[in-house]
Amino acid sequence: MKVEEAAKILGCSALFVRCGIKEGTLPIGAAVRMHGKNRWRYLVIDAKVYEFAGKKMPEANPVEA
Repeated sequence: MKVEEAAKILGCSALFVRCGIKEGTLPIGAAVRMHGKNRWRYLVIDAKVYEFAGKKMPEANPVEA
């Protein structure tokens, strides 16, 4: 899930989500600083976002073969 999607579900800004993940105060994913750069990559786990928000995760649409 993208940071922006998580922010929409949580009702906050994308910056808030990024800072919370980096600081460890928002337990919905992980942040990794790219080696030798001042850039960060984020892993946001959709199930954790919905759990933290107290919302039910939407059902996945089955893929037809």
